[in-house]
Amino acid sequence: MKKIVGIFVSFVGILVLAACGNSGESVRLGVVGENNEAWEDVRDRLAEEDIDLEIVTFSDYQTPNVALADGDIDLNAFQTVIFLDDFNKDTGNTLTPIADTTLNPLGIYSEEVTDVDEIQEGDTIVVPNDASNEGRALILLQSAGLIEVDSEKGNYPIVDDITANPLNLDIVTVAGNQTARSLTDATAAVINVGMAVDAGYIPSEDAIFLEPVNEESEPYTNAIVARSEDVDNEVYQKIVDVYQTDETAAIIAEVTQHSSIPVWE
Repeated sequence: MKKIVGIFVSFVGILVLAACGNSGESVRLGVVGENNEAWEDVRDRLAEEDIDLEIVTFSDYQTPNVALADGDIDLNAFQTVIFLDDFNKDTGNTLTPIADTTLNPLGIYSEEVTDVDEIQEGDTIVVPNDASNEGRALILLQSAGLIEVDSEKGNYPIVDDITANPLNLDIVTVAGNQTARSLTDATAAVINVGMAVDAGYIPSEDAIFLEPVNEESEPYTNAIVARSEDVDNEVYQKIVDVYQTDETAAIIAEVTQHSSIPVWE
């Protein structure tokens, strides 16, 4: 009898270990930049739900979508919906937003001047060079009163679409992850919030001009993105639920000094 009981207990132990080994889900999430406190907190809270969220960091804006399309990661969270639309159009992919995250106003930054009114004739202004962010940056410079762009280009003007440049500014395009570094050689640069925070700036305090937030800001909402076949994945939806909380909003506010705006609240 003792032998039978021992065998039974051992069998139950094997079942428990097997259950533990097979329980839980592992999800790889792609992000851009090194300041990911909000997602790190989400990762810790998801662990309590038996979900292992691995945060994979990238240094540029193109690779996370390629990695997602190729199946190297499961989700990404770094881009605006307009940026995603451009990627899908250019590559034939169907990556799909599954949840909104934040609205991150672009800013104009400078180490030489403290106000856009101090920018002078012939100064160099750096903007990101990808289609959606270049257009967004040029529209921001227009909002700041520095240039005018062709309104027929909508959200996608390029440097060649500048119709008025009264200060004869030299508008230079560089990769988005180089915009902050370019301030050593330029009067000002248009920098994404994430890159600005990584460079040590507090956007709400250090930008000499921030993008207005209004009804035209919707295309610039950031999103959690999945492959189209995974939009109804229950684990991914659980990640959305844990992300879209007051805890996450509080961390975002602290890290960005209220420069990033949660859009699920």
